[in-house]
Amino acid sequence: MPEHETPAGSMDDVDAVTQAVLTASRLLVAVSARSLAEVEERVTLPQVRMLVVLSTRGATKLVTLADLLQVAPSTAMRMVDRLIAAGLADRQTNPDNRRETLLRLTDEGRLTVADVTARRRAEIATIVERLAPKQRAALIEALTAFNEAGGEPLAPATDDPEPHPFGWVDAVVGG
Repeated sequence: MPEHETPAGSMDDVDAVTQAVLTASRLLVAVSARSLAEVEERVTLPQVRMLVVLSTRGATKLVTLADLLQVAPSTAMRMVDRLIAAGLADRQTNPDNRRETLLRLTDEGRLTVADVTARRRAEIATIVERLAPKQRAALIEALTAFNEAGGEPLAPATDDPEPHPFGWVDAVVGG
């Protein structure tokens, strides 16, 4: 057996796959960071995460939002206040319980999420276009298996009416 090949399922194989996935994750983090470049002066990455959750769920209570983002309610409130000040989110009284306040995206907030999503998708498409058709097919198969093993739902299609730039948010909010 050549030196660079290892038996399927061996620890060396797991290490090689882990290294390849870590490298790919660095690339995807860089793509995500570049997709935020246009909005980074207005919002931080955690605030974009909040915008995405609001985009996915619609009007949401602060406590629920904090839970979904795994932050303290006080942290979520500060983030919301900044998003409201930036014109990307607003508060409304819950029509079903007037003691509750719901948070939601403004039109500008929805446009921000859509813009980030479009830039991210375009850059990933440019990278994928560099692959040969057989490599693309193999990548689909490998990433589908990887996502299934990790419990990650399929990312939305290009024509999905609600853009979700970060697939992990779909998993956090239950699809």
